[in-house]
Amino acid sequence: MILILFFLLIAPLTIGVSLFSLFSLKSNAIANQNAAPHSNIDSLSGARIYASIPNEFPSVSESVGSSDARPEIIRQYLEYYNSPLIPYANFIVQTADENKIDFRLITAIAQQESNLCKIIPPGSYNCWGWGITSQGTLGFTSYEDGIEQVSKGLRTEYLDKGYLTVPEIMSKYTPQSNGSWANGVTQFLGEMQ
Repeated sequence: MILILFFLLIAPLTIGVSLFSLFSLKSNAIANQNAAPHSNIDSLSGARIYASIPNEFPSVSESVGSSDARPEIIRQYLEYYNSPLIPYANFIVQTADENKIDFRLITAIAQQESNLCKIIPPGSYNCWGWGITSQGTLGFTSYEDGIEQVSKGLRTEYLDKGYLTVPEIMSKYTPQSNGSWANGVTQFLGEMQ
């Protein structure tokens, strides 16, 4: 009931103010037209609107830049898992290109073998389980050395010898696996798309 009373009091007041404003702007416009009959000002509105013109107009360049998204894909993946390989994302892609291997393969194997270099023998820089035998573990001098050696080894000892799919690589890389190695590497490859 209070809302209805409020509406019945406010509505006529609002309409009255609106009509008063409209008629006063109209009479103002007629007075301006009589004072300056050849003016370019819109005499019906009675209001003058000004707009500043910018000194410089924005433009769109017609050139489109392009860049390789692959290092960023690797970097974001490594960053998500807080891997010590984050600074080597560009190097991983570059080395993969030099050896003509999938740019994601080294990272996927590192994820499967060492949780992206978080679980490795101290000082070995061996994130890939490369050369681990019953006699010991192969070590590298740096992550760069490991990336280079493993990439080159995947090319010469696997891909060039006909081990082209992840399950085929597994049959030589870790023949004792029941398929979980290939499943893990395949899953990690898919996460980097």
